[in-house]
Amino acid sequence: MVKGRVAVVTAASRGIGRGVAEVLAREGARLVIASRDGSSISKAAQEIKAKYGAEVVPVAADLTNRGDVRRIVEAAANNFGGVDILVYNTGPPKPGAFLELSDEDWDYAVRLLLLSAVWITKDSLPYMIKNKWGRLIYITSMTLKRPLPNLTLSNVVRLSLAGLVKTLAVQLAPYNILVNAVLQGYVETERVRGLAEDQARREGRSVEEVLRAMAREIPLGRMARPEEIGELVAFLASDKASYITGSLIGIDGGFTQCI
Repeated sequence: MVKGRVAVVTAASRGIGRGVAEVLAREGARLVIASRDGSSISKAAQEIKAKYGAEVVPVAADLTNRGDVRRIVEAAANNFGGVDILVYNTGPPKPGAFLELSDEDWDYAVRLLLLSAVWITKDSLPYMIKNKWGRLIYITSMTLKRPLPNLTLSNVVRLSLAGLVKTLAVQLAPYNILVNAVLQGYVETERVRGLAEDQARREGRSVEEVLRAMAREIPLGRMARPEEIGELVAFLASDKASYITGSLIGIDGGFTQCI
């Protein structure tokens, strides 16, 4: 589906990003994967190479640092000649209710969830425009449709990516660059377990009880596996999705189907 394409995947040492990277590697993409933790991303690259025989270049980079973001795309250019597919994924901002958050928390969340997306998109686009082919895929959250009580920063700032997707889809269509977002629901990741731990602490319940309650809210009765998000991304990155752009695509087991 994406054999030979150059894909950049951020926040890829674990969780959703790792699941996406593994599926793209399986499908034959050449990868640049990034994470803030240098040892973790190097280990992930080695494991993906060993498992799929893929070309994988790891980059230690903090998405809130403009210079680090630039280095991710430079790694793709230096090793593979450019970028065909950008899968933008990021770690979470601080959880908390509105009155619990400081001005510094808001500043950091904007850099993490919006500016980093703007930066890496700007750096990747020259290669896509030159080739008249590209895929921009932003991993966002179901909170764009259904805000969650203790995720104020995510609820608010991630909405800006919907505007970015809609705007870029129109502006980049003449270059055959497709722009979409993935709105994932609960996925079996450390992030979701952390949210469950926070909720359990607030409500005086066990973490496992909270996790079971989360799963019961999902019509399919379970959380997604990271690789299931990867399968959707691989489809959007392929030529099979050649008429899909400007879309915010939910993958949440039916959790937001009534919204």
